[in-house]
Amino acid sequence: MGFFDSLKQKVRAAAQKVGDALAVERLKEGLAKTRDAVFGRLAALVRGRSLDEGLLAELEEALLRADVGVSMTERILDGLRRRARTIDTSDPDAVLDAIKAEIAERLLAVQQPFQQGASLPTVIMIVGVNGVGKTTTVGKLAYNFQRDGKRVIIGAADTFRAAANEQLATWAQRAGVEIVQQQRGADPAAVAFDTLRAAVAREMDICLIDTAGRLHTKGGLMQELEKITRVLKKIIPDAPHEVWLVLDATTGQNAIVQAREFAKVTPLSGLIVTKLDGTAKGGVVLAIAEEFKLPVRYIGVGERIEDLQPFDAIAFVEALFAESSVAQPLSAR
Repeated sequence: MGFFDSLKQKVRAAAQKVGDALAVERLKEGLAKTRDAVFGRLAALVRGRSLDEGLLAELEEALLRADVGVSMTERILDGLRRRARTIDTSDPDAVLDAIKAEIAERLLAVQQPFQQGASLPTVIMIVGVNGVGKTTTVGKLAYNFQRDGKRVIIGAADTFRAAANEQLATWAQRAGVEIVQQQRGADPAAVAFDTLRAAVAREMDICLIDTAGRLHTKGGLMQELEKITRVLKKIIPDAPHEVWLVLDATTGQNAIVQAREFAKVTPLSGLIVTKLDGTAKGGVVLAIAEEFKLPVRYIGVGERIEDLQPFDAIAFVEALFAESSVAQPLSAR
């Protein structure tokens, strides 16, 4: 049994569950561009080669092309050098297994299961710049929680963006959850306060707070998020329990820049990476995990309401390395 299969067996045994077949197939479809551009071609790259410095140099180029990032790429390559002492470096299957194991271990190192607090509701504040799919993600998150049997309420506190309320109301209806909203331009903190008050009164399990994404006015954004946090604490002293940042995978390394800026204005506890189906740079998930040491909670692999999936590091790596629909090797691109 190879490194990756052993790791997979251990993780699955601990989790005591495996995602359904449909979700796995959607994940593979959603990562098709990244797989066909880079990861699915690594089998051709290592075939007939030994794991030496020449091959490692080509692997480095491939990983950087997928926006894995310099730091994470260096860690993966260093790990492969260590594993080279214990595997048949001329066996392409063993080399690929080692690559998969290295990537999976790096992702698992920062993952931790999301757990609701002892008291209800669990308050999750969602942040992110305009255009990353934040409001859509809130609706899809609500669907995920509702499907798991949770009672969910959404607070439409992004009151400055045109049509944000209407968009979120549509998603709330699709997800079958309640929503609290006020007219455009209303005080976001007031919306958050009313939402949490309703969540407590109606004994909700999950309270999702959508926030504005005007990162270009960092000072104003900081004050706004601080005010929202302050009013939430008037009802539940340790709220919000989670602050999840939504990032757009199609922006590549710019997503990391956004995360750095948001980390300056609010403490983050998790990440959501959207639009992975629209980019060949899905390796940015690895770069983000390496940079911030924060768990990736969900990934978006399509437009449908069920296409926001809880992040599973093992399934993610398997989907990245699933047989590519394109046989052309990396060197031919």
